[in-house]
Amino acid sequence: MDTGSETATPAQPSERTARLAALFRTQQRRLWGLAYRMTGSAEDADDIVQDAFARLVAQPPDRQIQDLGPWLRKVASNLGIDALRRRRHRSYRGPWLPSPIETSDAAWLEAQASEQPGPEARYGLAESVTYAFLLALESLGPRQRAVLLLRDVLGCSALETAELIGASQGNVRVLHLRARRALEEYDKSRCIPTPELLAQHRGALDRFLGCLLSQDARGLETLLAESVHTVTDAAGEYTALATPMVGQLRVARFYLRAALQRRGPGTRIEVRLVNGLPAAVITLERPVRRQAPRTLLRCELDEAGRIRLVQAILAPRKLAALRPA
Repeated sequence: MDTGSETATPAQPSERTARLAALFRTQQRRLWGLAYRMTGSAEDADDIVQDAFARLVAQPPDRQIQDLGPWLRKVASNLGIDALRRRRHRSYRGPWLPSPIETSDAAWLEAQASEQPGPEARYGLAESVTYAFLLALESLGPRQRAVLLLRDVLGCSALETAELIGASQGNVRVLHLRARRALEEYDKSRCIPTPELLAQHRGALDRFLGCLLSQDARGLETLLAESVHTVTDAAGEYTALATPMVGQLRVARFYLRAALQRRGPGTRIEVRLVNGLPAAVITLERPVRRQAPRTLLRCELDEAGRIRLVQAILAPRKLAALRPA
């Protein structure tokens, strides 16, 4: 890893500004991808990238601009650790879910591909933004999470990781080992968004939405696994479940009732690729009482292809990264 270079001849202000702008274009999406995986929050990722470049402008390190990529990654990694610690010390009303991001954007996918993870990478870039993976990371402490992402997603060596988070190589190895042990349950049924998995989820989601629109209770029950559970994240701002709901009949009745209440002119449903898998974005033109104007609805399937999990995100700040209907 590049840890610096010889001091260059100072550039003219306009030339330096142009170089910094080019650096921002090159590094912005890469840093954002790291920060999002670190925090599970698009809002926090925006703040981390902005703060990292603000620090660069305010107190530029003594190295050439083209060598600042590792420096920015170090700053972003540590800002991500700090953001995770702050979030975990704040109270949150109801269940917490990651904020969704659209992954069908060609520019986003190109930026992910350009990161070129090292040969030691264990998880792919697409897999590491899925809800299943992000929620598995929630079992890790902030530094464990940073180490696992740097080592197993970006493929950094133990030495590079130690330099990025300001730790010894021995400490990094211990954190890495503990993080991998914590993800053993996830590793038994990894969520790798292959074309086959996307098609399977799209079919199940289409049938789920069709049953809701037609109020087909029996059809909906056949889609759901007996132990299906649902989680809704409204951050306390809209009507939602305060705790997860479990059970085929209960979950079916809950969503049939919710769909009936949201029927009407101006209701729009779009299926988009979100965090690697299809999800429905539901927009109400005229919400009433404590109805959320926008809801993201996603599901996950069991080995038999039945829906084992339904997640609904209603919190408006979490949906801000999604493009308008």
